[in-house]
Amino acid sequence: MVTATWNGVVIAQSDDTVVVERNHYFPADSIDPALVEDSEQHSFCPWKGTAFYKTLVVDGQRNPNAVWYYPEPKDAAKEIAGRYAFWKGVVVA
Repeated sequence: MVTATWNGVVIAQSDDTVVVERNHYFPADSIDPALVEDSEQHSFCPWKGTAFYKTLVVDGQRNPNAVWYYPEPKDAAKEIAGRYAFWKGVVVA
């Protein structure tokens, strides 16, 4: 079981992650929706496509853009479509 935690709180947990570039991409239904909110941030990867971001909100603390996902990745990255990855202090183990 792979778990993503931030500030001691479990954000996501799954036996079904996809690893791309050393990042675990979690299924959408493994993330606690009460802990994330939409962000306006986007970025572009030449081989994955456009990434969208979410902000973590845990016990009143915010971690802006700590979650990213590709709702419609390019064909080379289709296995991560709709899956979520973490950074900015989120521990994935």
